[in-house]
Amino acid sequence: MHPTIHAKYRLTLLAQLLGAAFAAPALAQSPPPAATDDAPQVVMVTAQKRKEKLQDVPVAATALSARELEMRGLDNVANLGSIAPNLAVTHTPGNSTAAQISIRGSVTINPALFWEPTVGMYVDGVYSGKVQGAVMDLVDLERVEVLRGPQGTLYGRNTMAGAINFITRKPSGELGGSATLEVGNYRARVGKATLDLPRVGIFKATVGMRAERRDGWVTTTPGSSVPELNNRDGQSARIALDADASEDVQFSYRYDASRADQNGSFSQVVHSDLPVPGIVVTQGRTERASVDAPSLEKMDSDGHALSADWKLDAGNTLKATVATRALTWDDGLDLDGSPIPLAQAERHSTYRQRSAELQLTGQRGAWFYVMGLYAFRDDGFTNNPQSFFFGAANYDSQYGFTTDAKSAYAQLDYQITEQLRVSAGLRYTEEDKTISRFLAGPGVSVPFGTAGAATFRATTPLLSVGYKVNARVNVYAKYAEGFKSGGFNGEASDVVETLTPFRPEKLKSVEAGLKTTLAGGTTLNLALFNNLTTDLQESIFTAQGAAASNIRNAGKATTRGLELEFGTRPAQDLRLQASYGYLSAHYDEFIDRGVNVADNRAMVHAPRHSLNLLADATLSRNSYGTWRALADYVYSASHYSYPYQLRQTDPSSAVAGNSRIAAAGFLNLRLALSGIAVGGTRHEIAFWARNALDKEHVANYIDFGPGFGNLRQAYYAPPRTIGATLKSTF
Repeated sequence: MHPTIHAKYRLTLLAQLLGAAFAAPALAQSPPPAATDDAPQVVMVTAQKRKEKLQDVPVAATALSARELEMRGLDNVANLGSIAPNLAVTHTPGNSTAAQISIRGSVTINPALFWEPTVGMYVDGVYSGKVQGAVMDLVDLERVEVLRGPQGTLYGRNTMAGAINFITRKPSGELGGSATLEVGNYRARVGKATLDLPRVGIFKATVGMRAERRDGWVTTTPGSSVPELNNRDGQSARIALDADASEDVQFSYRYDASRADQNGSFSQVVHSDLPVPGIVVTQGRTERASVDAPSLEKMDSDGHALSADWKLDAGNTLKATVATRALTWDDGLDLDGSPIPLAQAERHSTYRQRSAELQLTGQRGAWFYVMGLYAFRDDGFTNNPQSFFFGAANYDSQYGFTTDAKSAYAQLDYQITEQLRVSAGLRYTEEDKTISRFLAGPGVSVPFGTAGAATFRATTPLLSVGYKVNARVNVYAKYAEGFKSGGFNGEASDVVETLTPFRPEKLKSVEAGLKTTLAGGTTLNLALFNNLTTDLQESIFTAQGAAASNIRNAGKATTRGLELEFGTRPAQDLRLQASYGYLSAHYDEFIDRGVNVADNRAMVHAPRHSLNLLADATLSRNSYGTWRALADYVYSASHYSYPYQLRQTDPSSAVAGNSRIAAAGFLNLRLALSGIAVGGTRHEIAFWARNALDKEHVANYIDFGPGFGNLRQAYYAPPRTIGATLKSTF
């Protein structure tokens, strides 16, 4: 096990500091100006490593401000799936702090540390390397940017599907802040606070934190191993410190920490052919369970980032960033969801990553450029004990790994005319990976000392052309490549599989887009794309011996689609938004035991249709405040969760339809009274309902297949939650 920095002591200290800060007199401060939510806003993004208008960037991108996220109740990474077309975010089965993030049908479905994501997540420009611990609370954000399509040139490895940028708010240097209290059913309580401190010399600072408690919506019978399941118990915190060393040199330090200590999600068995008494099989969302195995989820995560910006001259800026992140993550799952010791597993993981980047951005006449050097290292270890059939089959499974990656990149933009811009970029990446493995159990053995190493290389180009038809209409065409890193199977059941590396998955994308800003601020954006994936990495779930998923390069796939985003304000007091995504995905080649079965394998997490509709209306303006209502509807078509056979031609293999996710739509509602001025502060009270229609929906499955009696567990989305939020700003 590797040592890691635990976040809970820092969280306790920060809570004390925040409490002391908010206890200071603030009534002398003038209330802030009223929110200008009704005013048209120009959205700025940093998708290409420099600040540009969203409507001018030749990239399929979506950006939401902190205020929009707050109004829609999107305070957690797992809730972001509705903000952009062809974006889906789902908890991994059994966990609430690990995520399956899919863009345009490209996804990593397993949270095991040796797996690499297809979507890169960045916080203030710093890459977060794994899906374990990826479901973080969003503290003190300025905006979120979703970049769809491969971002391999400027962002590098593991962004073949796209990237999500979280940009936090910079310190203002003036005293101010906010405090939020949220209560809801299932005894939900959420507290948030942010505080901007007055500038002291060259320094400006902001602190923020969030704490959440909620009872589980699944209760358990007396004698169960835990009193409830699907509960929430977590805290997160952030510190931002900026220093203006001179007019041309600025330093910034960012620290964030997250901690969770809660029970796991209920593994509801919906099918079993096992001839074992005591298995509880139920259909429909169950809120009462009996479990006997450890059911836990614990996470301690924190990160530090230090950057320096040096304005070399009027056209050039040099930026250096160094960052570290540490994670401790433990879980325990009662995989049979019953009061018998049939199937249970635990994972105890540690992970560390370090990165450094040197970047030059600038402009010379009609030339714009970004170039840099990047280095990334990580190491991790997982202890994964498993027990099956009343303790008759126990497995000691452990693995560790390291990564050492280096890259160099450059992108040049040339403004040929006032209307025509051409961009070209290239990135070269080289990474060295190692694996160490131990496995002992009935019928399987990988001895201590089993270790391997491999080197992977990739070159990812970009070429795009953007044309401004007029002041309101932009069109673009783009060719880009991306890749998901190769590696080793940490859960393999034999030495040969352990030491056989899987190759990087590569994607080539052609995209054409239209971005328009019409009269009255109405926007209409369209993107069409065609993706070709080669060396496709697919999960092969093995239920023989220790339960595990191995990665194999199965072949090739083609994904085509379109994305439409529309926003309008037909009246001053009414804002309407809509987004729609269409996907057509199929395998061109899927090699299984030497046979191409492309026509009989399911593409995963690729719903054909996804839709989001939003209406935001100001109902009335009064001397005491403004009433505002919001309705947010999210729909996703049915899709498969495993790349199993579509037609059962092999009785020893699972059928994809057994774990197919049904189509579902969710309605979220919010009614708020804002602009209430009392005692030198401004307040807002909101009443909300999430999953307002109480839709019963299976969000994910685990399907053991015929090798384990077709045992199948369903993980349901939360039922309807209702509550109220009070926010005070000073």
